[in-house]
Amino acid sequence: MLSTVAFTSLGCDKNRVDSEVMLGILCKNNFRIVTEEAEADFIVINTCCFIKDALEESIETILEMAEYKKTGRCKGLIVTGCLGQRYQKEIFEEMPEVDAVIGTTAYESIAEVIKQILQGQKTIKCLTDINQAMTEQNATLRMLSTAGYYAYLKISEGCDNHCTYCVIPKMRGTHRSRSIESLFTEAEYLAKQGVKELLIVAQDTSIYGKDLYGESKLHILLEKLCRIEGIEWIRLLYCYPETLTEETIAIMAKESKICHYIDLPIQHANDAVLKRMGRKSTQSILREKITKLRKAMPDIAIRTTFIVGFPQETEQEFQDLMNFTQEMKFDKLGVFTYSQEEGTPAACMEQQVEEEVKEDRKNRIMELQKSISAQNCQKEVNTIKEVIVEGKLPQEDIYCGRTKKDAPDIDGLIFFSSEEELLSGDFVKVHIKEASDYDLIGEVKNEPSE
Repeated sequence: MLSTVAFTSLGCDKNRVDSEVMLGILCKNNFRIVTEEAEADFIVINTCCFIKDALEESIETILEMAEYKKTGRCKGLIVTGCLGQRYQKEIFEEMPEVDAVIGTTAYESIAEVIKQILQGQKTIKCLTDINQAMTEQNATLRMLSTAGYYAYLKISEGCDNHCTYCVIPKMRGTHRSRSIESLFTEAEYLAKQGVKELLIVAQDTSIYGKDLYGESKLHILLEKLCRIEGIEWIRLLYCYPETLTEETIAIMAKESKICHYIDLPIQHANDAVLKRMGRKSTQSILREKITKLRKAMPDIAIRTTFIVGFPQETEQEFQDLMNFTQEMKFDKLGVFTYSQEEGTPAACMEQQVEEEVKEDRKNRIMELQKSISAQNCQKEVNTIKEVIVEGKLPQEDIYCGRTKKDAPDIDGLIFFSSEEELLSGDFVKVHIKEASDYDLIGEVKNEPSE
């Protein structure tokens, strides 16, 4: 009888890709994947500890899964990902229920580690050099955990930016790209599995290939991916504005498969705060890059994220960010309150901002963005949009989906009626009739019969 494995993946979509590779490796090694932890011989938690909330979620999940050693059939509890990499010693000391810890670059050893547990081994540490090159041979084993019509393509690992608030380089290492050839092969494999939308991810996508080819080759990669039959949409996430090249902007404008959408996590707009953060941008650079994007693609949707309450952030510096937001009118915006991360330079800075001040600033900027988003959505009324169907609502003939301006899970939705039965992953034309603060409402536009 095959051993069963249940999987929980926490954190970002880059972590999700690692989880999907692990699932594929387990299937190849004759393990059976189950969705119910109570039925699992082994439980794997792929963890995140990027900020305090993620750390707490990871710890709570491990403790919750540990209960299945008492109430279920669990023989092995395995912690992978960032928490395992960063706190492997503490995990074994404080959570003796954990049988193995696998680091961020050792996740492809998952099957071997489970076999070691089956042989009676305990407290297994499987850690490798966090700066080792990305492996490429297991990419086409991935078992997708997303809806089958979209998938994430992780083009590089690690980060060279060393922002003062961030622990990622300590857990994920320096920036290492995969080859264009291997990524093309993986994308072709995904297309054959039915994937229609590729979401390009990394810690920093805009410098893709610099380590391998001496300069960014993101534009070359994108151009090649556009040639894959079956791929209809390609979406760019996690681009740093200061390293986003003219060539990448040009290829985005030229190729119809590339969504006029970009995620630029700029974090702040005040020069003094950006400098304390260790960011390489200035407000002038941000304005210049946003202007170039909008000039090349007037219909582009720009998503960004901010950190408020960074150490020493004054009300005037925050107001500078508010003014910038009001002027730029971003299509999508997420806001985090600063998280004081152990082992980072920012954690040791004087004049840490109080939590209530952070929350107040977050609420103020999100209230501003709410009005901007409502205005942007209102402009879409009476337009026709291409929409990918996400699913059907309980109400009769009502579906939800996304436009090219919306990434899955993080952006708004479009709700629409259709007299014809639709399937998830179908593309339809929708006439926008109404708009809310973040979502759109419409109906399928029936094509005239010939």
